[in-house]
Amino acid sequence: MNNRRFAVAAGIGCSLLFLAMIVAAGAVVMFFVPVNTVFAPEGESAAPQEAEQVVVETPAESAEISATQVAIPTLQAEAAEAAPPAQEELPEDAPALAQFYRDVTPGVVSVRISTDQSLTGTGAGSGFILNEAGHIVTNNHVVAAANQITVIFHDGFEAPAEIVGTDDDSDLAVIQVDSLPENVRPLPVGDSDQVTAGEQVVAIGNPFGYGGSMTTGIVSAVGRIIPSGVTRFSIPQAIQTDAAINPGNSGGPLLNMAGEVIGVNAQIRTAGSTMANSGVGFAIPSNVVRLIAPVLIEEGSYEWPYLGVEGGPVGLAVQRANDLPNQQGAYIHNVVAGTPAAEAGMQGTTGTETVLGQEIPVGGDVVVSMNGEPVIDFADLLTRVAFSEPGEEVTLTVMRDGEMQELSVVLATRPESQN
Repeated sequence: MNNRRFAVAAGIGCSLLFLAMIVAAGAVVMFFVPVNTVFAPEGESAAPQEAEQVVVETPAESAEISATQVAIPTLQAEAAEAAPPAQEELPEDAPALAQFYRDVTPGVVSVRISTDQSLTGTGAGSGFILNEAGHIVTNNHVVAAANQITVIFHDGFEAPAEIVGTDDDSDLAVIQVDSLPENVRPLPVGDSDQVTAGEQVVAIGNPFGYGGSMTTGIVSAVGRIIPSGVTRFSIPQAIQTDAAINPGNSGGPLLNMAGEVIGVNAQIRTAGSTMANSGVGFAIPSNVVRLIAPVLIEEGSYEWPYLGVEGGPVGLAVQRANDLPNQQGAYIHNVVAGTPAAEAGMQGTTGTETVLGQEIPVGGDVVVSMNGEPVIDFADLLTRVAFSEPGEEVTLTVMRDGEMQELSVVLATRPESQN
């Protein structure tokens, strides 16, 4: 009888603990800022704007996306759970994923933060070791409010860390520990341009404080554009995956089956108020990490290039309204005054036409190539600019009033006032 009472009491206690964790995780929706869009004709879905170079003055929000797509919340809890205990050596015939886990987890860490001086507010995220100097990559939204950061390695060893550099626009941060334990190693950073939909991937991190958790899935899509979560500028070439990522996975690696980091898990799309995995997650591509992290280590911040336009893709309605030969290119809806685009003489919308029962913008330039390379759509244009440099001169070929023109544009540094 006593054993039965103990079992019942233990079951109730576990249920209450789990409920408390769910409530705590649900309380952090504040980390999300909706994605901005420029124009979306009635009846058409608005694609999220890659706002790395876009200034949005009075954007129309995509209700469908802004209501549900969120940054992975930094798990709010008393403390992160301890890392899994050390395991014995695997037998030679162990499953491939078991060996993969053994090979990769020494490069993955859990991140625990304190959010005030009294250490009463704590949160948990993830990260991965970038180099032997003790630099660790994580999400900016994991450490942005931290007063104290503790890194927990795969074997449970803890070490204090300091912020080296952060970038709001890419939601990336680099932190550093004084020295690495002997039994850990950096993870190789792969080429996200080589990632394709359908390939198998693995996510390892600290969901709900359970450090060292591994999930598997596939790449659902590539080339997504996701909001930074803080600024009006967005992150290009994001990777969509169905590998389960949850609160606390923020900043952890998304890996290919060669054990290379191809992305940093950053956002999930959720249904209603449930802040947990629904099979639609997003990772910051590794090529953005390769671009940003070295500069954060050297300088503490990153300067993004800036064009100064708003726009969208050339869909059927835009094609018909503007009498365009095809649906290739980036339609320019607005050129922001005083920006490189304005100085180069780029032209935005001059009016509207009713097409398919909708008011469609007309008169704006359609950028069809950049430096001689075709521009597929507006997202493609902005991605190309994002991977350029401030001060770089680029040549844009635009179609205006049925004729091709070439415009030289000197890209500027993204204005801080837009952050």
